[in-house]
Amino acid sequence: MHRQLPATVLGLLAVTAACLAQTAIAQERERPERIGGNPNLNGIWQALNTAHWNIEGHSAEPIERFWQLGAIAAIPAGQSVVVGGDIPYLPEALAKREENRAGWPASDPEANCYMAGIPRATYMPYPFQIVQGEGDTILFSYEYANANRPVYMTDHQIAPVDLWMGRSNGSWDGDTLVIEVNSNIDQTWFDRAGNHHSSAMLVTERYTLITDDVMQYEATIDDPQTFSRPWTIQMPLYRRIEENARLLEFNCVKFSEELLYGDFMSRDAEPAADEP
Repeated sequence: MHRQLPATVLGLLAVTAACLAQTAIAQERERPERIGGNPNLNGIWQALNTAHWNIEGHSAEPIERFWQLGAIAAIPAGQSVVVGGDIPYLPEALAKREENRAGWPASDPEANCYMAGIPRATYMPYPFQIVQGEGDTILFSYEYANANRPVYMTDHQIAPVDLWMGRSNGSWDGDTLVIEVNSNIDQTWFDRAGNHHSSAMLVTERYTLITDDVMQYEATIDDPQTFSRPWTIQMPLYRRIEENARLLEFNCVKFSEELLYGDFMSRDAEPAADEP
């Protein structure tokens, strides 16, 4: 024989069930499946690979000049994110890459806290956030160097000057967000391995949701001054799903001041030879 639950308990269970239902409805409202008829890309996203070290395939290796750090300063192995494996450099541009590598890390724009540019900002070891509404602009914000870029969905232009993050013109190809990035300054790199480009580079990005929390990212690089043909990188991006996910500050200028301005920074005068 089953005992009947008291009315107060039944009432409490009913209230609890109603609250849970309202919470579920609220969560759905907080993250609708589509915005203005297009996929909802809102969220904080991050790549989980070693492309920030080298977008081509590479083995694990030490950084000899930082031998005191042991394994901490070792470069982790990684597979190529370049479709086909290798970057199709022109001979002169390949020589420039080797020059960049010889001067690393001081020659790397990342060490100087310069904005990373596109596509590098997408797969640095820091998250970025997409803010998408029903307006004609989608905002991308990046934790590294507190950079951001608006993606203009209607006002398509070519910037009059080259920019660190370029000029981004967006459109929808079905459920894929396509962004053409022009006016890219030639001082950004693709990674820490010295892979580079010229100011003639045009980047065509494609963002396609696979699930609510996984997105396929592609970027096609067209730069006839540096490469023999257009080429593409591909990788998944993952949405940060922890309850308190947010972009934190990484104000890296103060970490680079000695590298950038060391020769001009005032230092305490050294004592004269006759001083104790």
